[in-house]
Amino acid sequence: MKIAIINGPNLNLLGSREPSIYGSQTFEQYYQQLKNAYQHIEISYSQSNVEGEIINQIQFAAHSSYDGIILNPGGYTHTSVAIGDCIAAFSIPVVEVHISNVHAREDFRKISHVSAVCKGSIIGLGLKGYELALQWLIAYYK
Repeated sequence: MKIAIINGPNLNLLGSREPSIYGSQTFEQYYQQLKNAYQHIEISYSQSNVEGEIINQIQFAAHSSYDGIILNPGGYTHTSVAIGDCIAAFSIPVVEVHISNVHAREDFRKISHVSAVCKGSIIGLGLKGYELALQWLIAYYK
């Protein structure tokens, strides 16, 4: 099984960006823990601050031999119709993940242009949301 984790803008700053909201662990540290815990799964990771690059990454995973995508589009969740359109163009299952509870934050964060085209969303459970998304994708194919 091959799963792509795709993170959007500013998620490269985890560990130092607003630790009271996002925690003190970097995503790279968490990614290594996830890979160690799920050695039987091929997990790739990419991050971009550029909307078009995120779309390219989704298209690559959908056209390659990936079985699913775990996507945290960051701030693009609330602004990018193009990312939502890209997800809708493919049948590969996508699980949306947000580290913070976006519904308990600013009003603009309550709008998502990707939720409706994803298989599901995991919101507000910290980095653990990525593992829960991975577990769901594993179960999806059983």
